Amino acid sequence: MAHSLTMPPRFQIELDRTDPDVPFRASQTHIHHTWARTFHSRPELYIRPRTLSEIQKVVTLARRMRRRVVTVGCGHSPSDLTCTSAWMVNLDDFKEILHVDKARKTMTVQAGIRMHSLNFQAKEHGLTMPNLGSIDVQSLAGAIGTATHGSSMSHGLLSDRVHSLRIVLANGQAVRCSAEESPDLFRAALVSLGALGIIVEIEFQMVEASDIEWTQIIRPIEDVLAAWNTDLWTSHEFVRVWWLPYMRRAVVWRANKTSKPHRKPAYNWYGGSVGYHTYHVLLWASQYVPRILPWVEWFVFGMQYGFTPGTVISAVGEQRTELLMNCLYSQFVNEWSIPLHHGPEALTRLTDWLHGDETSSGLPFSTKNLYVHSPIEVRVANTVGREPRPFLDTSFRTEPSLYLNATLYRPYGQDPVCRQRYYEAFEHLMKSYNGRPHWAKNFEHVDHAYLSSAYGDDLTSYHRVRNDVDPEGMFLGAWHRRTILPGRAEFPVLPLEEKEVVRRDRRGGGVDWIGEQARWWDGGGDVFETRGGEVSSSEGASVAESQSESGESFDVTGDGEDGEKRVKEGSESFVITGESVFGKM
Repeated sequence: MAHSLTMPPRFQIELDRTDPDVPFRASQTHIHHTWARTFHSRPELYIRPRTLSEIQKVVTLARRMRRRVVTVGCGHSPSDLTCTSAWMVNLDDFKEILHVDKARKTMTVQAGIRMHSLNFQAKEHGLTMPNLGSIDVQSLAGAIGTATHGSSMSHGLLSDRVHSLRIVLANGQAVRCSAEESPDLFRAALVSLGALGIIVEIEFQMVEASDIEWTQIIRPIEDVLAAWNTDLWTSHEFVRVWWLPYMRRAVVWRANKTSKPHRKPAYNWYGGSVGYHTYHVLLWASQYVPRILPWVEWFVFGMQYGFTPGTVISAVGEQRTELLMNCLYSQFVNEWSIPLHHGPEALTRLTDWLHGDETSSGLPFSTKNLYVHSPIEVRVANTVGREPRPFLDTSFRTEPSLYLNATLYRPYGQDPVCRQRYYEAFEHLMKSYNGRPHWAKNFEHVDHAYLSSAYGDDLTSYHRVRNDVDPEGMFLGAWHRRTILPGRAEFPVLPLEEKEVVRRDRRGGGVDWIGEQARWWDGGGDVFETRGGEVSSSEGASVAESQSESGESFDVTGDGEDGEKRVKEGSESFVITGESVFGKM
C-alpha cells in the first residue's frame, strides 16, 4: 500500500530494500494539531506502526531518507513541540499490556497506551496508577517524557514510577535501560522531550486500586497562606488549590483513600451545561470588554462554590476517575515549578500585581487595562530523596516543589488579548525564584542560557547522552533548538535537525507551522492544501482504520451541549461531563 505514496523515486528504492516483509503504514493527508488547536502542521508522512519491527523500520528508513522523526500521542501539549513537516509517528496502535506482575504490582506496557486505558485494564488486576494529573488521555510515554505530575506531597513525577524503558534509537536498535542498566540513558529518557528516540516499552509501578473521598471548600486566601506551612499540603494524600486572585479567595481540594460507599457530589443546577456555556460566553465577551473579568470570576465561581467562604462539596469514587477534571475549553497553559517555601510570597506578589499594585509586587510590567482569566492552578510534588532523577526533572532535589499554572482560555478559538504581557510578567516572577518551566506548556521567554543556570550539570549530561545516541539530530526540531540547545556558534545545526521556516495565522484561530522539510523535494507549494481543501483524517495509504483529524483516541459525542466527552476503550466508555468540571474546579 505504501506504493501509493507520492514520494521522490529514491523513497521506493529504500523502502523496497528496508525489511520488505515488514509493513509501512503511512498516509500523506493528515494535518496534525494540538488538542487546543493552537498549532497545526502537516507532516510529509503520518505513520501508525503496530509492532516493534515496524517502528524500527520507520527509523531506519528515515535515516536513509534524511528525515526527522516526531512521535505524537493525543497532542495535548499546546506548544509547537510536536509540530513537523517531516515524518510523524503516532503510537496509538502500539498499546498492548505485555506483562503484569501482581506480586510487585508492576505492569509492562507498550508505550502508546493511553493512561485511561492503562488504568481501565489495570482494574482487572486490582491495580491503578499511583497518581494522575488533571487528565488521563495522554499516552503513557508522552506524559512521562514531558515530566507530567499530579498534586501530592506523597508523590512526585509520573517518571518516578518507571522501573525500566525500552527505546528505539536513531540507529534502529531497541535498547533497554534502567537504574542498573545504562543508567545515564535511563535518566535522559525519563524526561526525554522526544529528542532521544522512540520509547516503545515501559515497566511502570502501580498501586492497589482504591476509592478516594474528596472535599473542596472555598476559603479566603489569608487562611490558605496561614495554613501553608502547617497542614495545607500534608493533611491528605492528594491536595490541590485553585487561586482566585480578584476575589482573593481559593478553592482547596483534598482527597484520601476510603472504604466508604460511592457518593456523587450534591446536585448544583449551575454545575453542568449551564455553567459550562455561561462561562464560555462570558470569556468570549471579555475579549471585547476585558474589564469584566474580575466580575466574571466573582460570578462564575460564586455560583459554583458559593459567594460566602466555607461552602463544602464532597464525593466518593474511584481514584482513577476522581483525580481527573475536564480542561473545559481550548487554552494556553504556562506552568512553572518553584521551591515550595517561596509559594506564599510568589502568590502574594502575583495577586498584588493583578490588582494593579506594581510597587508591592516588584514586577516591572504595567497592569494598565490588563485583566486575566481565573483560576491559577496551584499544585505540589515531592521528590526529595528519590533516585535516580531525570536529568530534566522539573522538581527540586532538596525540598518539595510548587507548580503554578497560569491558564488562559481561547474562547471559541480566539487568542486572549492579555497573553503576551501576562505571561511575560508571570515568567519574570517565576525566574526570580529559579523556577523551571513545565516542558509541555506555553512558556515563551526561556532559552539554553537560562536553563543552564536552572539545571547546571544535569542539562550538560542530558545533551551528552542525547548527542551520543542521536548524533545527526533525527529527533530534534525547532522547539528544541529554541529552548534547550546551545546557540549555533557553540552547537551547529545537525544534519537531520528540522528547522522552522515560517508561521502564519490560521483562519479560524491557531497557527500553521511549516518546517524546512515540507516537501522540499518537489518544489513545495502550500503544504496545508489537501484534497478538497479540508483538514484530513489519517485515511489512505496503508492505514486500515481512520482516526479523527486530530489523531486523538477519544470521540466527542453529540455537539457538546452538555460539555461532555466520551472516551471509548473497547466496550467500556468513560464520561467526563461539564458537571464534573465545575464540581472539581
